Amino acid sequence: MMKKIMALPLLLLVLQCFAQKDTSIIQFVNPSSVAAAKGYSQAAVIDLGNSKMIIISGQIALDSAGNLIGKADIAKQTEQVFLNIKNIVASQGGTMKNVVKIGIYMLDVSQVQAVREVRNKFINSENPPASTLVQVSKLVRDDLLIEIEATAIIPKK
Repeated sequence: MMKKIMALPLLLLVLQCFAQKDTSIIQFVNPSSVAAAKGYSQAAVIDLGNSKMIIISGQIALDSAGNLIGKADIAKQTEQVFLNIKNIVASQGGTMKNVVKIGIYMLDVSQVQAVREVRNKFINSENPPASTLVQVSKLVRDDLLIEIEATAIIPKK
């Protein structure tokens, strides 16, 4: 019972921090190097003190002008997706070495080798980030074959 009573003030403190929407801790960004986001932010930047965490929304194969790259070509779509992730990480002062987690959503997992070949051009394949791969039945647009979300931790200088 005592543990429950002590946990309540901590829970209330956490809820109060979120209710205040402390903008010094969390910033939502939409870099111009990727397609304009409609109804969401491309990334959330969280100040962790000595570093910052970048939570990147699922990226699709659109260039900065919003044009689809690689119609019906999983390798070209994957390359554009990783370029988008790279651009978002770079906009926050990081590199692809700072990516610690990726989540891959694709229509056909039998094409995973093509995705890995492109991915390995962008990440350290000797020490890759944590990863999830999920086959899905549909993405937000019928012409998309893949979507990838990522998380990066960038040390402050």
